[in-house]
Order: sequence, then structure tokens, then C-alpha cells
Amino acid sequence: MSDAVAQQVEEQEPEVDLSLADKVIDKYIDLPGNLMPVLQGVQDEYGYVPRKVADHIAERLNVYPSQIYGVLTFYAQFHLKPRGRFIIRVCVGTACHVSGAPRIVETFFDKLHIGHAETTPDLRFTFEKVACLGACGMAPLAMVNDDTFGKMTVQRVDEIIAEYNQRPMK
Repeated sequence: MSDAVAQQVEEQEPEVDLSLADKVIDKYIDLPGNLMPVLQGVQDEYGYVPRKVADHIAERLNVYPSQIYGVLTFYAQFHLKPRGRFIIRVCVGTACHVSGAPRIVETFFDKLHIGHAETTPDLRFTFEKVACLGACGMAPLAMVNDDTFGKMTVQRVDEIIAEYNQRPMK
């Protein structure tokens, strides 16, 4: 990454409290193979893995930053940008697809003004299309965090958004 691009990324990233990362690192510092639990713990603390924190982890664990970013970009569980408080997932697997999932996805896109893997500016919602949620008998299926909505319709999209707009952010 060029110095100009790195500086731009750094300027866009909000200030982070590295003491949260240090607590996680300290917990696993003596554990062999500690990178995964450290990254998982850090993501639990921040909701994603900020660049400044990833660089701090590399320094504290004495590994190259490229190793950290290799893991972060390989595993889908890790996120390098802030995510919404409410993660909306709509199944687009075969059963859901033939039951109307594409219209449900488009309705969420239209109502939230975001697309796949995007987050609303207020950090309330992140939207994801997923291959399967494992409940084909309830197709089409949507989830918000751990809440499941089976037999989804485009009409229910407004209800779901309204319900989660009323919930507190933390």
C-alpha cells in the first residue's frame, strides 16, 4: 500500500482505544497459536478489526503485518470495516431463491439504501446475502442477528426494519 493510500485510510479510521486490544492480547500472549483467538477477541471488542489495532497486534505478537492481514482477509468471519448493530442476512440458496428471495433482497436494498455487505451510515444495519441458513422448510428466510424470520414476504421487510429501528443501538 502506498504511503498516500495508507495515510488516507488512517485519516478515515476513527480513533481506537488500544487498551482494549492489549487486554485481549495479554489474555492469549503465552498461548501457542494465539493469533486466531486474539483476532476473534479483538473483533468481539471493537465489532471489527481496525487497521491500527491489526498493526498493534502484529507488533505485540512479533509477526509481520502481512500475516495478520492474510488471516483477516482469508476468513469471512473477520471484518475490516465497522458493521451495523443489526446484521440482516437473507438466504439466496435454491429453496429461498425459488420462493422469492431475490425480491426480498431488492426490497431491503431499496428500504435501507445499501447493497450486499454494506452498512448504513448510522451503523444500525449491515446487509448480507448468504448462500444458506439451513432452514429450507421456512423459505424464504431472513435473519436479524439471531432472530429468524421464515416465510418472508416483501411486506414484512418494512415491519422488520421498523422493529429494529426502535431497538437501542447497544
